[in-house]
Amino acid sequence: MFIRGVGYTILFTSVGVFMGTILGLIFGLGRLSKNPLVRWPSVAYITVFRGTPLFVQILLIHSAAIPEIWGLFSQSEPPSAVFSGFVALSLNAGAYIAEIFRAGIQSIDRGQLEAARSLGMDKRQAMRFVILPQAFKRMIPPLGNEFIALLKDSSLLAIIAAPELAYAGYATAKSTFARWESYLTMAVVYLMLTLIISRFVAYLEKRFATE
Repeated sequence: MFIRGVGYTILFTSVGVFMGTILGLIFGLGRLSKNPLVRWPSVAYITVFRGTPLFVQILLIHSAAIPEIWGLFSQSEPPSAVFSGFVALSLNAGAYIAEIFRAGIQSIDRGQLEAARSLGMDKRQAMRFVILPQAFKRMIPPLGNEFIALLKDSSLLAIIAAPELAYAGYATAKSTFARWESYLTMAVVYLMLTLIISRFVAYLEKRFATE
């Protein structure tokens, strides 16, 4: 159960960060848009998912949103807790990463955009080839922190019986009464995973700092 739990924890975190990065880029740029029809939905999404506990989001998504939406299109059983976990972590991470993108983009001097435009680039090309590459270097530390935070927050999925590490520790302790062994093992594994990610992020910071 612990081996399976570690695998699912890594999978939940990886999918959450990947999908969250896509959502974060979309809504981060949306928040910077001058079009109110784009900006205000982005602001609302970021505000809601940053301003409410992930625990509550997981319960709402797994027990209310997904069953309701699924029931509109299918008579079969709604997706498992694994699917709900992917959705909840992705939406939550997207809101935080959107703010990271916004801050990173705004940290780049406006003269960079004007220089790119003077070379004949449109705004989209300037953002893609000039602004985002520079902003990404500055976003590595906060993105790494979000990766670590999401790894630890994935333990909240135990409440919907998603088969990740925290649920494995809880189920093992409950069935064997080996509480110290189960919970300490779980804590040590989480610590090892966060240390590995921290080292990887530090390596990326050092590498991009020399470019």
